[in-house]
Amino acid sequence: MNRPHFRRTKIIVTLGPASESESALERIIQAGADVVRLNMAHAKHEWVRTVVRRIRAVSARLNKEVAIMMDIKGPEIRTGDVAAPLELVAGEIFDFIALPHADRPEREVRSVSVNYADIVKDVAVGDTVLVDSGLIRLEVLEKDARRLRCRVLVPGPLTSRRHINLPGVRVNLPSFTEKDRADTLVGIEEGIDYVALSFVRESRDIEMLAEFLRAHRSKARVIAKIEDQQAIANLDEIVRASHGLMVARGDLGIECPYEDLPILQRRAVQACLAHGRPVIIATHMLETMIENPVPTRAEITDIANAVFEEADCIMLSGETTIGKYPVECVQVFDKVARRMEEAEGAGYASKLALSSDKLKVLRSAVMMADQLPATGIVVFTRQGFMAQGLAALRPRYSPIFAITNNVETQRQLALLRSVDPLFLPFSSQPEETVLSTLKLIKDTGRAQPGDKLVIVSDLLASNDQLVDSIQLRTIS
Repeated sequence: MNRPHFRRTKIIVTLGPASESESALERIIQAGADVVRLNMAHAKHEWVRTVVRRIRAVSARLNKEVAIMMDIKGPEIRTGDVAAPLELVAGEIFDFIALPHADRPEREVRSVSVNYADIVKDVAVGDTVLVDSGLIRLEVLEKDARRLRCRVLVPGPLTSRRHINLPGVRVNLPSFTEKDRADTLVGIEEGIDYVALSFVRESRDIEMLAEFLRAHRSKARVIAKIEDQQAIANLDEIVRASHGLMVARGDLGIECPYEDLPILQRRAVQACLAHGRPVIIATHMLETMIENPVPTRAEITDIANAVFEEADCIMLSGETTIGKYPVECVQVFDKVARRMEEAEGAGYASKLALSSDKLKVLRSAVMMADQLPATGIVVFTRQGFMAQGLAALRPRYSPIFAITNNVETQRQLALLRSVDPLFLPFSSQPEETVLSTLKLIKDTGRAQPGDKLVIVSDLLASNDQLVDSIQLRTIS
C-alpha cells in the first residue's frame, strides 16, 4: 500500500547559476528537492550568505523546509598554469615539478608545476598519475627531490590547474584545510544543516571536523565523502564515525578500477544500512541532461539501481548547477524513484544490528506497520535519533511522520529515506500532542479518516520514568 503522494528516496540538488535564482529555487523545491548542496570548490563567502538566506526564505514561503549541505573542498592536488594547452603524446617523457622555484638546469623535457611539494615523497616509481579526471594517464619512471619523471600512457591536452589523482597512494595532505575552516565558519554562521567532508580516508578525519563544529557550537552533522581506495579500506570505521556517507563516484571511479565501482557502491550502501547511517549516491546520474532534455536509458537504470538498493538520497551536481534543464532533472529523479519504490527493494536493512532495546522497540513498530499495513509510523523526536533509527529499518509500506518541535531537526531529517518531518510544538500533556499530531496529519492530506497509524513514543510511568510505547491509532 504505497502512498501516491509520498516519495521515500530523497533528492539533493547542487546550487549554481542554473538554479540559484529565487524563481528557479522555487520551481526546483516544488518539483521535489529535499536537500540543497553548496559546492565550496569555487564558491565565495558572500554568495553562500546570500543563497542560504534565499533558500530559507523560499522554503518558508512554500512551507517545505529543505536541508542545506555545505560540501567543503578538502585537499586537492592540481597542476599549475600553462601558457597554452600542452598536447601530450603517447610515449612522451613528461615531468611534474614539485619545487618549481628551485634552481634547476635547463628543462630537458616538457613539464608542469604541481601545487603539492611532497608528491615526490608520496609517489613511488611505477605508480600511476591521472590528470583531468583520468583523461590523461602517466606512469612514474623515476623521481628526485624536485620532480617526477613520467611516461605518457594515455595522451591528451593538458590545460591549467587540472586535478591530479594518484590511485592507491596515501598522500599526507590534511583532510580539513584552512580554506575548509574558513568556509565552514561561514556555514555555521548561516545555520547550515550538514557539512560534507571531501576525501575522507579514516575516522580521524571526521573527528577533526566534528570537533571543529562542536567548538563553534554548531549542530551541523558530518557527511563523509568516500573518494579513494583508502576510504574503501576503512569503510566501516568511517561509516561509524560519521552521520552519513556520500558515495562520490567521480573521484572514486578514477581512483579505483571502474569495473569495481558498482560493487563498491553496493558495499557502501550495505555498510551504511548495517550501521544505521544514511547514504547518498552521487555523480553523473543524469550527466547527459546538462545539455539534453531527456535522460539516456542507462541513466534511468542507474537511478533505479540506487533506489532498489534503498539509498537515502540521490544527488544532482552539474545537472542543476550549469545544466539547461535543472527542474526537469529533479522531475526525472522523482518519477523514476516513485516507480521503483512500488517494487521490492534489496532488503539490506535486515543486516542492521539491533544493538539496543530502543532499536528492538523500533523494529517491532516497523513490523506492526508492515503487517497492517499502516498509513504511517509516527515518532516524536527532538534531535532526530528515533526517526533515524526507524529510517534505518526501512519500513516496507509506511512513511515515517517525524514530529519535532525543533526546526533544525526538521531540516536535518529531510535527508533520511522515508522520513516526512513535520514541525509541531509539544504540549506538556502527551495525549494533547498525539491528538494535535493526528489532526495535522489528516489536515495536510497525509491520512484519511479510518486510516491506521503506528505511534512510537516515550510515556511517563507512575515512577516518573520514561517507558517506550507502541500504540495503534485510527484517524477519526
